[in-house]
Amino acid sequence: MKKLLLLFFLILSLSIHTKAQNYAELSATDAVTGKVMELGKMTSGKGMVLIFHSLSCPFAKMYEGRIKAIKETFQAQGIAFALINPEVGNSEAEQISLRSFIDDSGFKMSYLIDNGQAWAKLFQVTKIPEVLVLVPGENGLQVKYKGAIDNNPQAETAVTERHLERALNQILKGENPAAAQVRAVGCNIRTY
Repeated sequence: MKKLLLLFFLILSLSIHTKAQNYAELSATDAVTGKVMELGKMTSGKGMVLIFHSLSCPFAKMYEGRIKAIKETFQAQGIAFALINPEVGNSEAEQISLRSFIDDSGFKMSYLIDNGQAWAKLFQVTKIPEVLVLVPGENGLQVKYKGAIDNNPQAETAVTERHLERALNQILKGENPAAAQVRAVGCNIRTY
């Protein structure tokens, strides 16, 4: 029984180790530059915020100003940011619409195409917008926070819990976020 339990924990630790390393190897086309980007190379020394986004989701539109403000605050502290769209393909027409959005909105960040929804499936993301905070760890990139940006998508003035900001502040202090996961509210990701 002890050997079986030891074997179970060994297999579990190897699978966690392998998964963490694989995050850095994930790649997607950046609609802004047209280049294939690798997550590990995009992540700065302190971390990376991936924001699952769609041009057709009204909740994503409601969060635009808040996303820009969070990016401005934390990018200066060494956190990288990227949008990722799980609802488009790699066609030139779809890349043009995403590139135009970045140019017109002033987001000034990569807009990755999650072709085939591989990233959404891997990270089990179901809503737009939903965020992931990845940080470098001993075994590669680790998800430190997943979920909502804050607790009120419709009225920024009524926000009482700034989940993403709190998680980023705690990570920058070398702490684990008090809440590692908060259920995101928004549009359901259309699955294909």
